[in-house]
Amino acid sequence: MTIEKLVEKYVKNTEKVLQQISYQVTSPESNVQKVLDYANRYFEDAVYYANQNKFETALTSIAYCEGLLDALKILDLVHFQ
Repeated sequence: MTIEKLVEKYVKNTEKVLQQISYQVTSPESNVQKVLDYANRYFEDAVYYANQNKFETALTSIAYCEGLLDALKILDLVHFQ
């Protein structure tokens, strides 16, 4: 699989997760919300760099995004499939 296809696959799957994610925020300053904001920024970076044909950077950005989402899920702070 080419890096372009890999980025496309990860971006598509991560976009679905970000649309369906559910969580309980106890306050506007919740750390969960802060981490989700970072994840969203990494996702946006991945899309931007993919559109610039900078696939290595896009892959790195989407991997950071997925890592943050996985950590929140492991800590049972968010739910998604």
